[in-house]
Amino acid sequence: MLCLLESHDMLRFIQPKTLGEHDDLWRRSEALVKGWMLGSLSNQTLKYLVNSFPNEDFTAKDAWDKLQTVYGPPVRAKNASDMLQSSNGPPIEAVKKLHEAILAQNYWEFIAILEDKIVTLRDRITINGNTALHMAVEGSTLLHVAAIVGNTNAAKMLVERNQNLLYEKDNEGQTPLDRAVSNMQAHTSIYLLDHYSVSSDLENGEIFDGTEIVVNTISSKDYVSAYKMRSVIKDPDIVLMAIAQNFPPEFPDLAELFEELLFSSFSEVQRYRQAYKHAKLLVHFTCDLIRMSTTMYTTYTNVIFEATKQDAVVIVEEILSQFPNAIWTINEDGHDIIQHAVINRSRKVYRLLYRMSKLKITNTTIQFPFKKNLLHLAARLAPENKIKHAYGPALQMQLELQWFKEVERSVSPLNVNQKNSFGETPQMVFTNEHKKLTIEGEKWLKETAQSYTIIAALINTIMFAAAITVPGGNKQDSGIPMFTNVNNFTLFAILDGISFITSAASLIIFLSILTDRFHEQDFLFILPLKLAIGVYSFSH
Repeated sequence: MLCLLESHDMLRFIQPKTLGEHDDLWRRSEALVKGWMLGSLSNQTLKYLVNSFPNEDFTAKDAWDKLQTVYGPPVRAKNASDMLQSSNGPPIEAVKKLHEAILAQNYWEFIAILEDKIVTLRDRITINGNTALHMAVEGSTLLHVAAIVGNTNAAKMLVERNQNLLYEKDNEGQTPLDRAVSNMQAHTSIYLLDHYSVSSDLENGEIFDGTEIVVNTISSKDYVSAYKMRSVIKDPDIVLMAIAQNFPPEFPDLAELFEELLFSSFSEVQRYRQAYKHAKLLVHFTCDLIRMSTTMYTTYTNVIFEATKQDAVVIVEEILSQFPNAIWTINEDGHDIIQHAVINRSRKVYRLLYRMSKLKITNTTIQFPFKKNLLHLAARLAPENKIKHAYGPALQMQLELQWFKEVERSVSPLNVNQKNSFGETPQMVFTNEHKKLTIEGEKWLKETAQSYTIIAALINTIMFAAAITVPGGNKQDSGIPMFTNVNNFTLFAILDGISFITSAASLIIFLSILTDRFHEQDFLFILPLKLAIGVYSFSH
């Protein structure tokens, strides 16, 4: 950039301005230089530079001086030492040690230096005038760094020495508390939050609102810390919505559980239980806050539909226990929570509502706009995220049929053949909605069966060859195998026979899948059963 300005004879625009009679020309040229400078910066550097000037009308020289301070070439060590030593400040060796401790994030050495009282947090330790409080990266203070790495002891010492550090923001506008939460440093977050809220209340005379902090903690799945922060919640509806969107399972799924046990310990499994327990406690606490508010209805309306969509039965049950009228809540699509549960395949919530109000489910019919009943809704294709965990289209089709049959058992027999405004029964709707999935399921099953058939045929051939080829040969005079009386030979014969039978059975089953009619209802039981038996026989 310096070479560019020099080649165009524009160095004077980053030097002190000399006023003349051509101020308009000067401004145009100066704006061009500033445009060159800003256009050459990265987004991060540009954001930092612009935020450094409260007045947007800064000059090219202002921008150059700021960039020179931050990104300019380092001053020779001798000059830097002279500058620091000549300021009648602390000894240069102590300054260097403190500087190195900060850059290395060696907090114990940092604390030891401060305890000696040779250097203080307010002393200038760089040639640019930066103090120890502002020596971290991206405009962060030491408290930011302590929060990021979760060094609660260092954070305590820093806060005790200077409470104002709690409110310092880095170049991204983040406080130390924000950094601790975003980096999932639970203990440090709780410590900073306690002191942040107390200091804020005393200073401003207002009640500190830590709702956003609690929401961020919930989003990071740290429900234990979120529950400990519950005293700073001022908008319980926002917190309850965050819980509904991130509610933890009581138990991890099998794959996740196996991974935890394999690579970690049983304490990790216990962590799931603790998260579930504290999430339930936090739900109860926030519902109590909502019940004491004056906007109960508008508060729980959106939350209960989100909880139903996520199949968070604990939240739905808690809301209904404290607000019984919530069962009649209608969303913008004209659906109540029972119908919403059916649409979103929320099995746990649906079963809860069925137990609570069987008559309501049995007689529920949507009057607007197409005269559908619950079974019409169950016949619709499930949202993609609800069946993506099923492996293969055939098993997805099985899940769809299982759900349809479950809802069918809970509605009135009159609803089974009831037609909607288009003259379609629930079964007709199901068939139309699942045509593509049925075709994909048939294709997937045939491809799978064909692959297994080829392998099973090869295994069957090998087992047959092994059965008729006797190890060691036969006796010439009697034709009896040489190793008839050897135990290992008997074991070999038994295992070979079992392998031959199972591979033959697997081959027959997969051939039967290839020749199946693939009727829609076959995906419910027959086809998945054949596939399971075939794979089991193949693996044995």
